[in-house]
Amino acid sequence: MKHKAVKVGLTTLVLALAFGGLLMSSLGESSEYYKHVDEVMVQPDQWYGKKLQLHGFAKQVSRKPNSLEWRFQVESNGDIVTATYKGVVPDTFKNDAEVVLKGTLSPEGFAVSPNGVMAKCPSKYEPQSVAGATGTY
Repeated sequence: MKHKAVKVGLTTLVLALAFGGLLMSSLGESSEYYKHVDEVMVQPDQWYGKKLQLHGFAKQVSRKPNSLEWRFQVESNGDIVTATYKGVVPDTFKNDAEVVLKGTLSPEGFAVSPNGVMAKCPSKYEPQSVAGATGTY
């Protein structure tokens, strides 16, 4: 009976170690943190070089003439970080648009990855009123 228990225990240990190793290798390099600007700017040096999804509101959006180079600020609860991006932006990307950016933070600002700009237009997602509706169920 002891021999069977040792086999089961050893098999369980091997499977647990294999699963743990697989989990660590798959999550290690591909993980991204989802943070608001004000959360990151409390201790920005802690986030330098890490993959981030940064949430905030676009401010002072500008584009270099005759190029796809963008420079703007992202604000959340009074904290601001300067961001740069090179590429095509969504139609809804403009001043005061709610944005989520994928990229990395450095002392120079937030460098947005290719295709890393997602913008939301609040008015587009608000429910429209229906004529004759009472407003309650």
